[in-house]
Amino acid sequence: MYTPILFLIIFPALFLYYKKKKSTPINWPVLGMLPGLLAHRNRIHDFITECLQQNGGTFVFKGPWFGNMDMFYTCDPANIHYILSKNFQNFTKGSGFKKILDILGDGIFMAEFESWEKQRKIAMSLFNQAGYQKFVGATIWRKVDSGLISILNHFSEMGMEVDLQELFQRFSFDCSCILILGHDPASLHVDLPYMREEKAFADAEEAVLRRHLRPEWLWQLEKWFQMGKEKKLSEAKKNLDLFISDCISLKSQKFKKMQHVLTDDENQDLDSLTSYMRLELAEKDAPKISEQTWKDTVLNLIFAGKDTISAALTWLFWLLATNPVEETKIRQEISTNLPANDAGKRKFSDTDELKKLVYLHGALCETLRLFPPLGLQHKAPMEADTLPSGHQINPNTKTVLSFYSMGRMESIWGEDCLEFKPGRWITDQGRIKTEPSFKFTAFNGGPRSCIGKEMSFTQLKIAAASIISRFKFEIVENHPKSPSSSVVLLMKHGLKVKVSKI
Repeated sequence: MYTPILFLIIFPALFLYYKKKKSTPINWPVLGMLPGLLAHRNRIHDFITECLQQNGGTFVFKGPWFGNMDMFYTCDPANIHYILSKNFQNFTKGSGFKKILDILGDGIFMAEFESWEKQRKIAMSLFNQAGYQKFVGATIWRKVDSGLISILNHFSEMGMEVDLQELFQRFSFDCSCILILGHDPASLHVDLPYMREEKAFADAEEAVLRRHLRPEWLWQLEKWFQMGKEKKLSEAKKNLDLFISDCISLKSQKFKKMQHVLTDDENQDLDSLTSYMRLELAEKDAPKISEQTWKDTVLNLIFAGKDTISAALTWLFWLLATNPVEETKIRQEISTNLPANDAGKRKFSDTDELKKLVYLHGALCETLRLFPPLGLQHKAPMEADTLPSGHQINPNTKTVLSFYSMGRMESIWGEDCLEFKPGRWITDQGRIKTEPSFKFTAFNGGPRSCIGKEMSFTQLKIAAASIISRFKFEIVENHPKSPSSSVVLLMKHGLKVKVSKI
């Protein structure tokens, strides 16, 4: 009869104890390490990093006996290389991961083996089609010129504070929809209109990370009763499904009216959805692609590009605002290599000219090292295995690769690992230094490395160079800075700044 009373007394005490304690949590009977995890649930990425730092880069989290929450964490480059590349075939996403990310259906993120290979091959053919990179550059520049620059001009003239992260989220959402769906939702407007579908992505990302850190039975129960984050996730699914269905329907109607869709007409649509339809039409023997497959495909692609771009831009401008010397170097590089025209303006859509911005490239790499958009990745071995670190791992063990922690390891990046130093990415000859993907994991590694890496750098450089050459930002005093508890590493409280023209 005393057990419930003891639990009510002991659990809160352990919770308060770990709120002040930064060390590997104790594995308590019955409760496991859950008290330590809950105490740091609002700073989960830093908590995981501290545990890994104290345990040589690999750490086994023991959950409560009733929760099936045991997890294997690692940021050891040798383990990362082994899991992502050397023994890639043994480490799948696992059935548990598919349940957690059921919102993505059977798209490329969730697909395995033959399905994944087919989807990746198709995506690569679309990204490599003639004129696509030019299409990307022109699309991004138009949205920067008509959206970001005009809005920042407005806030500068009004002397008002603005949340840069929100602007970047709207910017990347619009760009992703244009590039993938051929549809501009026009969320990047000076009035900052409420966009139901854009908000749905944020709600989904928070719920997904919450599922990672909780027993399946608990979030399934909340899903059944439509409570908390699970209720928001269900609403997000409906809103995204409706939005994408409408876009596909409109695009299908337009596609049927198009003539000469298989010609080399430079004016033909190059968005991913149109290209998928054109590819299906070209392959006469290809199986009919269902509407659900279309939905899963484009939703996965939007997830891949939307908040990853906005997160990188947000952290870049926070780092530049807190490191003004580095910001000045980048501004000088832009002025030297991309001179203004007679009207005193610069256009940043030429992807070849962007290659001259070496120091900006280094700053972006440094940002992605410290704040990779996807801070964690989930894997599960199909068969028992032994990692290079010597750890034994059983089949179906939840294996979490902490990319966020890797950027904070002295053993990987040296004693200055916490410093923002774009120069670490530049050789003595003034060229970009290439690091192995199992050390710099922002774009994943091995066979599943990101196929949109160059496209991402193009988008980031166009937006960053355009803004840095025109504006300067001052972070609002006492504005809190911490990563959000979301699957995408955004700023928890946004990035409030005051804007001034240069």
